[in-house]
Amino acid sequence: MRAVIPYKKENAKSRLSPVLSQTEREEFVELMLRDVVSSLCSAGIKEIDILTTSREGVPDDLDLDLIVTDPGLNASINSYLQNVDEPTMIIMADLPLVRSSHIKKIISYPEDVVIVPGKGGGTNILFIRQPKEFTVKYHGCSFISHYEITEDLGKSIRIFDSFLASIDIDEPHDIVELLLYGNGLSKEYAEKRFCAETGKGRVKISPLSKLSGFI
Repeated sequence: MRAVIPYKKENAKSRLSPVLSQTEREEFVELMLRDVVSSLCSAGIKEIDILTTSREGVPDDLDLDLIVTDPGLNASINSYLQNVDEPTMIIMADLPLVRSSHIKKIISYPEDVVIVPGKGGGTNILFIRQPKEFTVKYHGCSFISHYEITEDLGKSIRIFDSFLASIDIDEPHDIVELLLYGNGLSKEYAEKRFCAETGKGRVKISPLSKLSGFI
């Protein structure tokens, strides 16, 4: 059993720029990575690879296998899958709400492929029992793409429907979910900068200090 995490730190999460500076975003993505790694380790997955285009920005103290690849998410993951023989989980680095209990449940299913949908038709986690036979297609409505790829291969599919696992932190309003439901390092980081503000509508984040450009 192994996991691979695509990871980019340099100028990461540009859509959070209205509320976090570049330096803050880079700090934030590292903490989210640490939360994801912690959940994987707690679930018993010890073989964890980081797939990245640069060694810079990957924390040395995590003691993970680092694979430096050319830019291009799909090409790099598909190349990676051709070189692994055991069941493999592809999990994004911006999923700080994923718990070890989610990971354990996903890998317990007997189906050939388990898909964890993300917001807006994305794919947050893919668990593939025969990775060499699979080709990923991220971007766009990747959930549908991965479902169709699995069907075309004649493989069995399980959809893992989880609110917490569906939340990737991309936009300022996603930080609300982290403040409400998180429990790791990235939540602690967010709590130092934001608070959840309630009103007549949905909960929103408010900066604890004035942030230029905040909407």
